[in-house]
Amino acid sequence: MDQKIKQIAEQYAVAHSEEQKELLRTLGKIPAPTRQEDMRAAFVRDWLLAQGAKDVTIDKAKNVICKIGCEEHEELVAFAAHTDIVFPDMETLPMREEDGKLYAPGIGDDTSNLVNLLLSAKYLLQNGTDMSCGVLIVANACEEGLGNLDGAKQLFADYGARIKAFYSFDGYTPQCTYTAVGSYRYRVSCKTVGGHSYVNYGNPNAIQILCELVTELYKVEPPTEVKTTYNVGRIEGGTTVNSIAQEASLLYEFRSTSQKCLEEMEKKFNAAVASCQGRGGELAVELLGVRPGNGPLDEAALEEYTRRTADIIQTFYNGEADYAPQSTDSNIPLSLGIPANTIGTVLGDKAHTREEWVELNSLPMGLKIALSTVLQYAVL
Repeated sequence: MDQKIKQIAEQYAVAHSEEQKELLRTLGKIPAPTRQEDMRAAFVRDWLLAQGAKDVTIDKAKNVICKIGCEEHEELVAFAAHTDIVFPDMETLPMREEDGKLYAPGIGDDTSNLVNLLLSAKYLLQNGTDMSCGVLIVANACEEGLGNLDGAKQLFADYGARIKAFYSFDGYTPQCTYTAVGSYRYRVSCKTVGGHSYVNYGNPNAIQILCELVTELYKVEPPTEVKTTYNVGRIEGGTTVNSIAQEASLLYEFRSTSQKCLEEMEKKFNAAVASCQGRGGELAVELLGVRPGNGPLDEAALEEYTRRTADIIQTFYNGEADYAPQSTDSNIPLSLGIPANTIGTVLGDKAHTREEWVELNSLPMGLKIALSTVLQYAVL
């Protein structure tokens, strides 16, 4: 990688290491359930304004958008990290430090990466760095779960073809994702007459009918061209132990990097549902969300784009980049044919659990990776 960028990143990370930790401790306590990111979004907006940003807004999807040089340049590059976490807490999030690790729900996914994005933005704002394109610093909403990547979808709805490249800071180092895992997610509900478990014994039971559907779904043989998976993740319903369930529902998804395989799984899903209709209950299917896979990409250009990112990661991390496919905000630009990478900028573990942690001494490494990624587009 460029040695001048490397030097700037190393010096900046050392100079801001304590500020980085304090910002993480502060931001990591602010609750941000998916679609309820308001408090964290407001904090990020105010923090960016305090660093000298002139154009910061919160859009209707609750994305915080900081524009740098977007009037001078038609082409834009977006650097994003998501604000939402998987937990529903609306009170201050619990946090503790032990043996060089910081523990908190969502601290690695994605709060630490968001901190590295913000401090990279601070460098641009306070150094008046000339850029070869306009820059969008995006603290986006709705990455997790049934957020369905709505924050990223809104970003591309608003800026569309002006965005020539996209980077999402998310996950753990050395992640360098350029292949999108697409998914279709459904809720299937069943309604029937139900009744008393003794008096009306023999009446159709919504739970039983859904269990029969689950059996059919797990008979499905997924396509083998590429890894394709499915899962029933939740089932609920009924009233009491002595009531024949009138209503029940389940959540189901399938995933693949291949749009062709996703469409094949959709047909098999519909066939399984159809086979369970007419068994005494009414089945209703609700599509909860679609995460698209890779679209019409220039594969050679994407490979070179990813190679440059991997070079940055491997400059500061002692190991090879991890190119494993993931389902991230990069799904949206990749589906549109826009080159994108999702980059992990912290070391940690236990994502999506309340025991999630990050290594505090890995923070400077992550800031170097994030800032160097941004500075690729600087005129130095």
